[in-house]
Amino acid sequence: MDTSRTCESSEVRIDHSLSEVERQHLTRRTETVLDCLKQHGISCSEHDMPNIAVLGSGGGLRAMVGLLGSLSRLKKEGLLDCIMYLSGVSGSTWCMASLYNGPNWSTKLETVEDNIVQRLAEGRVSWSQMGQKLANYYANNENFSLTDVWAALIVSNMVNEIDEHKLTEQRANYTNDPYPIYTVIDKQCKYDTLNADVWFEITPDESGYSLSGAFVDSSCWGSQFKSGERIKDQPETDMLYLQGLCGSAIADMEENKKFLYEALKQLIEYIFGYTEERHTSQIPDVKKGQQALLALVELNLSVIRGKDPSIYLNIIEDLLKDKYDEIGRMTLRLKKMMTSEGKMTETELQNYNLRVCSFITDLFRGQGSWFDMWMAIVRSLILLVSWTWGTNYDFLYRMQVEVIDPSVLDSETRQYEDAGLLLNSPYFSVLRKERHIDLIISLDFSAGNPFETVVTTAKLCKHLQIPFPEVVVPAEDTEPQDFYVFRGYSKAPTVIHIPLFNAVNCKGEIKQWEKRYQTFQKSYTPEMITDLLEKAAENIKNNKEKLLKEIINIIQEKKTYKHGKM
Repeated sequence: MDTSRTCESSEVRIDHSLSEVERQHLTRRTETVLDCLKQHGISCSEHDMPNIAVLGSGGGLRAMVGLLGSLSRLKKEGLLDCIMYLSGVSGSTWCMASLYNGPNWSTKLETVEDNIVQRLAEGRVSWSQMGQKLANYYANNENFSLTDVWAALIVSNMVNEIDEHKLTEQRANYTNDPYPIYTVIDKQCKYDTLNADVWFEITPDESGYSLSGAFVDSSCWGSQFKSGERIKDQPETDMLYLQGLCGSAIADMEENKKFLYEALKQLIEYIFGYTEERHTSQIPDVKKGQQALLALVELNLSVIRGKDPSIYLNIIEDLLKDKYDEIGRMTLRLKKMMTSEGKMTETELQNYNLRVCSFITDLFRGQGSWFDMWMAIVRSLILLVSWTWGTNYDFLYRMQVEVIDPSVLDSETRQYEDAGLLLNSPYFSVLRKERHIDLIISLDFSAGNPFETVVTTAKLCKHLQIPFPEVVVPAEDTEPQDFYVFRGYSKAPTVIHIPLFNAVNCKGEIKQWEKRYQTFQKSYTPEMITDLLEKAAENIKNNKEKLLKEIINIIQEKKTYKHGKM
């Protein structure tokens, strides 16, 4: 990771207006959109042109592949160049990261799609690569968190790639593409959903709070700030980390914990085998540390699975008792507190984990080239106790800004996480009034209720006094269709909502398709990828004329509104 990088600008920008770079892109993109509409026989001026945003929801690999299939079909139908913005949450950002990896992807989408599909179907990231990436994150990130662990060990294994490109490398690379917006939420603000500071957007140019109007140059995001001035550079995070940050909620907390513990177990076993083969772990303390780490991970997995962890308590005690007298007393106390079913309290387990990790850290001292990797694993286990995600320096720390919640201004660091934990579609990134969005195309790849995102957004917008159309959805026992229109009024955008699996493309088999593509799946077969691409594409192909009709409606409304003001 390049630690010599300096920020493009150290200034924090408190302003609702769009950045100069974004405005320039929109000006260039306007010509593309007008030409695209003309090819469909739609003539309008720049002032009447509909400003269209495509939203990709969360949904793990299902969302990644679904968004790819949808965009590919938009391209084939000649509609992709009508789109001004592309915004994503969670799994959809994995697709976006792959697309924007190269310049002007929309001009060569067929080739780009083939490359992504081949990587998902045939690619592989080795444990050696994942372990080295984890060690690099640990060594170079002052705010190392579970997001680093998740990115290095889980996301890289799902998308079959360690993408070390930087987000700011995309600058000027997307001149022929929709403007990209990646989204997360501020975890500390999550429980106050009417707090505008919860919605956080990340673009190649700026990152910040969408509705509050507080931004920093994206090359500086993560650096340390105080009173609006950058006081310490931090390396710019790479795209793998960004994918881990945006896509960290593919399952509930217990399932995510299990994913992480299992990944750490496999990494330890890999390193153990590698060092044994090369006789590099013959130092007694180091070998005991490796074995104790593995036993500690197994102990936690046993607890998660509801099994008796006593065998691993005994193993850890045997390995550490010669150097640490305290381990015997700790083990005895835990065994006394365990129930007859072999269960222990969360607090006792956390305290035990922390203490054993401190012993193991001591054993690894002086381990040379392997030290960072072992320390990254130990630190990961400690973070699993505190459940700490997405820690970054707060660029608003100690600033005096009335429009920002005081809690944000008083924190030296903030924690950001998958926006799907609050709202599984990035509506608020495009509801910034300065973006003047006329039409939102909501591609919903969520599990469960196919209308939850749009219904929740309507409720939040009502409280936040943000213009949004009235949303009336069909009865719960009704199979969703493939195209819904919620028409805007006054300054509200029109929303087209397209559920991935619906009565049209699944023909009575929605449940079967949902079961086949569950959010927590970590890989798809080539056949599954092909089938999902086709299902997502059908939703665009079947509704091309309806999409064009809504575009024409918006143009006519804008013309009528303009003439009415004259």
